[in-house]
Amino acid sequence: MAFWSSTSVFTSKVPRKMLFMFTLSLSVTYLFYSLMSCYNSLQFPLQENYVYQGRLVTEETTFVTLREKLYSTSPQGYLDEELIEVTAAEKTVAISTVKDNVETEQRTLDWVRNQAAPTKTAAVYQSPALEREHQEFSTTDNELRVNCTSDYGVKKLPQAIIIGVKKGGTRALLEALRVHPDIRAVGNEPHFFDRNYEKGLDWYRDLMPSTLEGQITMEKTPSYFVTSHAPKRIHTMARDIKLIIVVRNPVTRAISDYTQTLSKKPEIPTFEVLAFKNRTLGLIDASWSALRIGIYALHLETWMQYFPLAQMHFVSGERLIVDPAGEMGKVQDFLGLKRIVTDKHFYFNKTKGFPCLKKPEDSSTPRCLGKSKGRTHPKIDPDVIRRLHKFFKPFNMMFYQMTGQNFEWELEEGSDSRGSQN
Repeated sequence: MAFWSSTSVFTSKVPRKMLFMFTLSLSVTYLFYSLMSCYNSLQFPLQENYVYQGRLVTEETTFVTLREKLYSTSPQGYLDEELIEVTAAEKTVAISTVKDNVETEQRTLDWVRNQAAPTKTAAVYQSPALEREHQEFSTTDNELRVNCTSDYGVKKLPQAIIIGVKKGGTRALLEALRVHPDIRAVGNEPHFFDRNYEKGLDWYRDLMPSTLEGQITMEKTPSYFVTSHAPKRIHTMARDIKLIIVVRNPVTRAISDYTQTLSKKPEIPTFEVLAFKNRTLGLIDASWSALRIGIYALHLETWMQYFPLAQMHFVSGERLIVDPAGEMGKVQDFLGLKRIVTDKHFYFNKTKGFPCLKKPEDSSTPRCLGKSKGRTHPKIDPDVIRRLHKFFKPFNMMFYQMTGQNFEWELEEGSDSRGSQN
């Protein structure tokens, strides 16, 4: 009775308007908490949808990366089924919890977008597992490249060089040697030791073909024989290198040299004019390169200061034409190779006037030297030929003595004026 009386007193003293406001505020508060609970229950399925979208992106890009990021042990990034479950107690959490969930949702959405976009940002999220996988792939790729190099050989500095002489038959010799399976040679003349030495040995090595174990790397540059600093440079590179010199009657060689120059420069003076300083007095112009190259003894003397004769092999340019298999046999012996290139590899080309290689099984045409080889020599005054033979004779005798070989060039006197070839 006392309670009701006190209530009556309270209600009578409190204005009706304030009572209405109080009741309204309670209703609004209840409604607010109800709405928050509803929002909380709707939020996690939305995150779950993002996770699903993330998995779709994972399958299209890098599954391992997305999986580890979405299910990492980080408290902020962890999305497990237990988190999706909403208990009755969670319906009454504070507004801060809702804020944290919204931030988590935003982070998840941003991350999935970053993974789906092909930008630099995606690379930042690359997982350790994917990095290890990439490293393993890179290592395998490197090993593959090394194995390929090993299978097909490596580039080496040459173990043998054809150092001369120009218009002696060096191209014919090189092409015949390339038939041998244990010889790998550069096609073009590198001119390393006379023109490109400043480029270094790495540049020179890179020009060489790859060779397997047991194969010989070769090159040919005929101008080395008459280059004064070439012997020292080659000796510095490899003191045990083998040197091959193709020599030819110096008079015939000079005419062939002139013929080649004439084909390129038709305006040059005649051979007779270039060969003499004073033809009336019979003064030979030994400074003319076509004649100077043929003073073999003079050039050989420089080479013998760095290399013994045992490391040199002299090929007769004349015998290389009449008996190519015989000369090739000697060269193969000098290189320590089995005699594989024999007479069965050659046939005589009547048009060019020298032997050509028979066509390989995989080729439809024989392997013969190009148009620059086998040119018809111009007719030279017999008196000029006689004087040149007389000039070269003492140098030839000295060369025979130095090499221990008699090339019998004196027997050819008179034959050079009849318009020979090559």
